[in-house]
Amino acid sequence: QVQLVESGGGLVQAGGSLRLSCAASGSTFSRATMYWYRQAPGKQREWVATISTSGDTNYADSVKGRFTISRDNAKNTVYLQMNSLKPEDTAVYLCKRKIWNTVDWGQGTQVTVSS
Repeated sequence: QVQLVESGGGLVQAGGSLRLSCAASGSTFSRATMYWYRQAPGKQREWVATISTSGDTNYADSVKGRFTISRDNAKNTVYLQMNSLKPEDTAVYLCKRKIWNTVDWGQGTQVTVSS
C-alpha cells in the first residue's frame, strides 16, 4: 500500500507563506494524479488543488492566485506553495493520490493562520 506523508505545516501570521510537501512511497508516482485537500474543524473536507501526470493544474476559487501545486517525480513528492495566507486557510491539509481506480490519502498536516 502506498504511503503518503505530509509535512511543512505550522503556525503563520496572515499574509505569510508556507510550503507543504507530500512524499509518496512506491514506484508509480509519476503515473498518479495528485491532489491537495483541506479540512477545517466542523467543516467538510474541501478540494484545494490538482496536478495531473502531465503537470496540468487546477485550483479552487478560494485559493486561485495564492496557492501553487507542483510535483517532482524524481523525488515522489508533490508540493503546495501557499502565499498570502488568510485565517480562513486554517485547516488540516491532506494530499491524495489517485492512479487508475485506487485512491490513497495521507494523514495531513496542520496549518494555522493567525490574524
